[in-house]
Amino acid sequence: MSPVYPRDLVGYGAHPPDPHWPGGARIAVQFVLNYEEGGENSVLHGDAGSEAFLSDMVGAQSHKGARSMAMESLYEYGSRAGFWRLRRLFDERQVPVTIFGVATALERNPAAVEAMLKSDWEIASHGLRWIDYQTIPEAVERDHIAEAVALHKRVTGRRPFGWYQGRTSPNTARLVAEEGGFVYDADSYADDLPYYDRRHGRAQLIVPYTLDANDMKMVALNGFTEGEQFFCYLRDTFDQLHREGGRMMSVGLHCRIAGKPGRALAVARFLDHVLSRPDVWLARRVDIARHWLERYPA
Repeated sequence: MSPVYPRDLVGYGAHPPDPHWPGGARIAVQFVLNYEEGGENSVLHGDAGSEAFLSDMVGAQSHKGARSMAMESLYEYGSRAGFWRLRRLFDERQVPVTIFGVATALERNPAAVEAMLKSDWEIASHGLRWIDYQTIPEAVERDHIAEAVALHKRVTGRRPFGWYQGRTSPNTARLVAEEGGFVYDADSYADDLPYYDRRHGRAQLIVPYTLDANDMKMVALNGFTEGEQFFCYLRDTFDQLHREGGRMMSVGLHCRIAGKPGRALAVARFLDHVLSRPDVWLARRVDIARHWLERYPA
């Protein structure tokens, strides 16, 4: 075996650090709302074909060289109705949210951006476009990161402090670290606590995300089929992490998925379950990142 292996399979091991969450909380719970509508694949955006990922048309194929009107309308539901339904749920309960905002999508809906800012939500960057960067040339991806930061700043009034590409390339983590302005990178699913990635010349804080406690499982062939299953999985994840103590729970939502009425009710039920416990820190991702930087400086 090579003496140099570019992956960390050990992590914190049997003795993860005590995060000392504010107020003596046993668990930090963080909600992400992905805002992607208007940044997805479309010939309108110069792409080769229509979007085929993460919608209620499970297993859809991209229409090369043409628009998919049904797919476009499913995405439009997220920005037109789903976003506002979820915002009401969170605002009514005064629960903070982090937006993973695709820069071009944010640009196309100023009213939604204004609402995010009014609710004091963190708006992190979800990249310039909601596309797969796996085979995108490194120079193009570097340019897209810079464009995303510049457009994000113009649309929201400040640069993003968090980054989540989602559909990454092998270069993404290095390019994000090289950019140098992100408090945290969320393109990892490797832990229940923040950690540092030291592979790329600077200690980049990673605040891991989730694909299991995520409404994307509602539109997957092997996923949840109705809201009760989604609620039960979120509840059981929370209860187990709360029992362990000293952990972080991320919940991933999408406007066009969890924003549908039957799924939004499951989100509301989970919010009320979390709020029934007194020893929980509900935070934005940037708040968790800054707490970790203060408690465990690189």
